[in-house]
Formats: sequence, structure tokens, C-alpha cells
Amino acid sequence: MESFKKKDNYEMSDLLKIMEKLISKDGCPWDKEQTHKSLRPYIIEESYEVAEAIDNEDSANLCEELGDVLFEVVFHSALAQKSGEFTFNDVVDGVSKKMVYRHPHVFEDDSAKDSSEVLVKWDELKKKEKGYKDKMDVIESVPKALPALTRTQKTVSKAVKNGLDTEGKDQSLKELKELVKRLDSLDGDNKCNNAESIIGEILLKTVKLSHFFEINSEFSLTNALKTYINRCRDFKNMQS
Repeated sequence: MESFKKKDNYEMSDLLKIMEKLISKDGCPWDKEQTHKSLRPYIIEESYEVAEAIDNEDSANLCEELGDVLFEVVFHSALAQKSGEFTFNDVVDGVSKKMVYRHPHVFEDDSAKDSSEVLVKWDELKKKEKGYKDKMDVIESVPKALPALTRTQKTVSKAVKNGLDTEGKDQSLKELKELVKRLDSLDGDNKCNNAESIIGEILLKTVKLSHFFEINSEFSLTNALKTYINRCRDFKNMQS
């Protein structure tokens, strides 16, 4: 490993060798103990740090955080290779084939007049590739591990596009108002249980309205939270 320390610039092949050494017999005790499941929190955390670097328009930090995400990909690939599942080359091969297949307007004779048409064709090719049998397969393809707001918005979007939800913006807004009234009028022994159910419906309706207004609900809540934190800071300063 001494040769790695002397390099001014490392390449992808170097990173793969570093990872191989880390989980080898005489490698790092912590790295050798890891599994796909134990590493799961880290790839989520690193992805959020990439998002934060983008939000902060911090290119230096973005470069660093993308490296951390890449390392997680290499780590999982190395563990998979060790157990005979797949290799890093399989990962590269798979995603390369997918991108070529889903971009026939670039790599083949097909055409797409704008980005909207690209997205339509992307969805069609994905359905064919994944072997979805019906519209529910499309709905249920949204990963369950996504944050609730993101998962809900993706699910709602697919449901509307596939004609499984025909409730329009006005009806959604009307039902949201009715849900708020129901929440305000709650009483009795089951108040907490009923409130949980109603608040869940309110959140879902709010996410659905985000879809109609073409707003990302996750970003919308993040921005609202920033405003809330600033208000808390202002309130604290007023008390000082």
C-alpha cells in the first residue's frame, strides 16, 4: 500500500485496489466486519450530504461528497465480489447498458423533440425493461425505503399518469379543507388515534397538491423548515 501514499493523483483502478486491500485478511478490522445491511445508513447519509452541497452551491464540497458516494458503491461492490454475487465491473456494465437502452434518441435512430418526450419514452422503456404487467406494478415499483414525502409524491405522480387517480386539484383542495375541519372538531377517547389518521390524510392531500402545482414536496418542506428555524432564531433574539 506504500505506493498509493506516494501518488499525486489516483484513478478508478487505484480506488478498487484500495478497497480490495481494506477488506482483505490483513486489512482494516472495521471494514472487514461490514455487510450490505450495516453499510445501508451510510449511503443514505452520503447521498443527503451530496444534496446539501448542491443546495449550498459548494462545488468543492460536492466533489468530496460525490467521492464518498462513489466509495460506498465500490464498498458494496467489493463485498458482493467477495461473496460471489457481482463485481464493480458488473455494476458499470449494467448501468451502461441501461443508459444506452433508455436513450435510443441518442444512441440509435429514434428521435425526441424535447425533454417531455424523452421522459415519456423513458417510462415506456422502463416498463418494458422491468416487465411490468399492469399499472399497479408501476405504482408499487416506487422504493419503500424512500423518505415518506418523496415516496408519496412519486407514487401519486405515477397513479395520476396511469389513470388510477382521477381526483383533480380542486377536489383535492376541497377534501384537504374538510380534513382540517375534521381535525379541529375531534374529541373523545380516540382523539389521538383519529388525529394520526387524519393528519396522515392531510399530508397525502398536501403532497398531491404539490404534484398538481408541479412543486417538489420535499424541497417545499425543506424551505418551509428553514423559514421556521429563522423565526425561532428571531424569537430567541427578541427574548435576549
